[in-house]
Amino acid sequence: MIPPLDQDVVNKIAAGEIIVAPMHALKELIENAVDAGSTSLEIVVKDGGLKLLQITDNGHGINYEKKDDLPILCERFTTSKLKAFEDLTSIGTYGFRGEALASISHIAHLTVTTKTAESSCAYRAHYADGKLVPAKPGKSADPTPCAGRGGTQITVEDLFYNIRQRQKAFKSHSEEYAKILDVVGRYAVHCQGVAFSSKKHGDSAMGISVPSNATTVDRIRQIYGTAVANELIEFDVSDDRLGFKASGWTSNANYHVKKTAILLFINHRSVESSAIKQAIQRMYSTFLPKGGHPFIYLSLDIEPQRVDVNVHPTKREVNFLNEDEIIEVITNTIATQLSKVDTSRTFMTQSLLPGTKVATISTSATTASRTPNTPSVTKARNESSLVRTDPSVRKITSMLPPSATNLDTALSSHLDPIYTLDTAREPISCRLTTVKELRAAVRAEMHSNLTEVFASHTYVGLVDSFRRIVAIQSGVKLYLIDYGKICNEYFYQVGLTDFANFGSITFEPPLDIDSLVRSAVEIERRNPPEDQSQVDDGAISWETIPKIVTQQLIQRREMLSEYFCLDISEEGQLLGIPLLVKGYLPSLAKLPRFLMRLGPCVDWTDEQKCFETFLGELASFYAPEQLPNEECLSKGKGKSADTASEPVVAEARLPAETSDTSKENDGLVLRREQLARMLEHILFPAFRARLVATKDLLQGVTEVADLKGLYRVFERC
Repeated sequence: MIPPLDQDVVNKIAAGEIIVAPMHALKELIENAVDAGSTSLEIVVKDGGLKLLQITDNGHGINYEKKDDLPILCERFTTSKLKAFEDLTSIGTYGFRGEALASISHIAHLTVTTKTAESSCAYRAHYADGKLVPAKPGKSADPTPCAGRGGTQITVEDLFYNIRQRQKAFKSHSEEYAKILDVVGRYAVHCQGVAFSSKKHGDSAMGISVPSNATTVDRIRQIYGTAVANELIEFDVSDDRLGFKASGWTSNANYHVKKTAILLFINHRSVESSAIKQAIQRMYSTFLPKGGHPFIYLSLDIEPQRVDVNVHPTKREVNFLNEDEIIEVITNTIATQLSKVDTSRTFMTQSLLPGTKVATISTSATTASRTPNTPSVTKARNESSLVRTDPSVRKITSMLPPSATNLDTALSSHLDPIYTLDTAREPISCRLTTVKELRAAVRAEMHSNLTEVFASHTYVGLVDSFRRIVAIQSGVKLYLIDYGKICNEYFYQVGLTDFANFGSITFEPPLDIDSLVRSAVEIERRNPPEDQSQVDDGAISWETIPKIVTQQLIQRREMLSEYFCLDISEEGQLLGIPLLVKGYLPSLAKLPRFLMRLGPCVDWTDEQKCFETFLGELASFYAPEQLPNEECLSKGKGKSADTASEPVVAEARLPAETSDTSKENDGLVLRREQLARMLEHILFPAFRARLVATKDLLQGVTEVADLKGLYRVFERC
C-alpha cells in the first residue's frame, strides 16, 4: 500500500521548492508590493534575512473590513490575479499562483500589518502553516486593529526555523545579505517611479537608497557605480511580427568587467536566460579585450500569449516563441549601437609623484647584466592545443569589396520573379501530442558530442557542390560534412519546432499542380528503377498519377494550409509553399517531384505518420540540390547513376530547360555562388544555433585532420 503524504509534509516540500533562500522570499514580497501599486518600498534585513526580513510598502493594502481577505491570505492557491487557466496566456502581473505567502508561513513566523485608504485603522495578523494564529497563547487569532500607515508591512522572522538542514546550509550571513542587495538592486533599476531602500537591522546607513524620481541611468549609478554609468549607451528595438519590444542600457567598449553583469526582465519579471547571455557575450567578443565582459540592463516586453510563465517554481525562467529570432534582432541592434560610438577608447593613466625619476630604456649590451635575476613565470604554450580559427575574428573575405549586390542583380536578371515572400503570419502555440512525441523522438536520438561540434564550429568553405561537401573546424579538428544529409535533418527539425508557424512563399501567378506533377511523372518514367523487379505490374498507370495526386492535395488543402502553409486553391492551383528559414530559398526545380511524392510517400491515414512523412518530404525538398562540377560538365553529365532519383538543376526556377549551353553554364555559376553564400551565412549559422545532431548524422561527418595528430606525425620526421 502506498499511503498519501500528510498535508503538512506536502506544504513544507512545496515551500522548500519556492523559497530556496531569503533572497527568493524577498523577491516574492517585492513583486507583491509592486503589484499592489506601491511607489515606495523599505526593506530591513537581519542576519542575512534568516532572523528578520521586513518589507514595508505604500500600496493599496489588503481589505479586511469589507472583503475579509486576511483570514485566507496565506492559504495555498488563493490569488486575485488569476481565475481560469486560460488567464495565464494574458497574465500581466508578477504573481499568479498564490503560493508565496503560503510557502513562507509554513517555514517562518509571518506577521502582516495592512491598511487600505478606506479603512479607519490598520489591522495586524499572525500566520503559521497557512492559517491565522494568535499573537500570544490564549488570545484570539483574529486580526487586531492597530495604528499604521497606508499600505502593507510584511515581517518574516526565523526563516527555515523548522527545516534545520536548510538553515545550516547558509554559511555566511554577509553572503546572503549580498544576494538580497542584488535582488533589490535589479528591481530598483527596473521599476521606474518606485523608491527603494534597504538596510541591515539596527544600522543607520542604507545599503541601497533610490528615490522614486531617479532615472534609469541614475539608478544604475547609485547601485552599480559611476564607472559603468558613465559608459552606458541606450538601445531600443521592436518587431510587430515577432510581437516584442526591447529597450535598455548597455556598456560601451570602454567598460568591461571580469564577469558579465546582465539585468534581464521579461514582461517586467526578473529572469535568467543562458541563450540571451551567451548571445550577448559572443556579440561583445568583437568589441572587448579577451577576458572582458559587459554590463547590460535589458527589458523585454513580449505579447503575453507568446510567453509561458509557468515553467519554474520560483518563476526564474520563462519560455517564449521565436526565441532565436528575437535574440538575433536584439544582439544586432546592440552591435549597431556599439559600432556607432566605438570611435575612441579610454585608458587609465597614473601621474608620477614629485621627485620620481623617469625610467629609461637602455639599448646597450650591459642591459642584460642589470636585469634582475628573478625568473619570469611564463606558462608554456602547447602549440598542438591552439585553435587556429576563432569565429569571432574577421575573415579575409570580409575585407574584400562586397559582391552580394552584384550577385543578386545577376540572379534577378537571370530568373523570372515568380514568387514573393511573406513572413508576417501570426504565431500560434502547438499543443498537438503527436508533434510533441516527434520532438521527443528527435531529442532521444541526440548525439551530445556531435551536437557540440556543430554548436562551436567555424565554417571553412564549400569543397564540392556535386557531392555536397563542406569543411568546418571545431576545436583543433577539421571535418568534412555532407551538408545534404545535415540540411535534411535540420529542415525536418525546423518543421517540428516551428510547426504551423511557417512563413510563406507565394507564387504570382499561381502554378498548376497537375502540370507540375505531370512533368515529374514524365521524368520518373524516363528513369525507371534499375531493379525491374521493384516495378509492380498491377500498379496505377503513369497517366492517372497526376490526377490522383492533385485530387488528394485538393481534398486536404485546409489541413495543409493550417499546419504546413501549403496553400492550394479549389481549382488545383498552387498558391504558396512554406518558408522554413528566412533568407534561404529551396531549388524550385525540385518542386514538381516534391508535389508528386506527396501522393504515394505520405501516410495520410495516421496523424503522427502523416506529420512525420510530410515533414520528411518537405525537408528533402528544402535540402540543397547537387550542382554538377566542371568534371561532370566536361563529360556531358548532369548527374551520376547513384543520384538519378534526385534532379541536378542548373537554375533555381521553373520550368527550365534551355538549349543554350552557355546560358546554362552561366546559371550554374550563379547558382553555385548563391548556394555557397547561403551555406556560409544562413544555413551553418543556423546549425550552430538550433541543430540537434542525431546519431544518424555521424555517417555524414568525417574527421580529416587533428592538430595534435599532425604534430605527432611531424615530430617523427
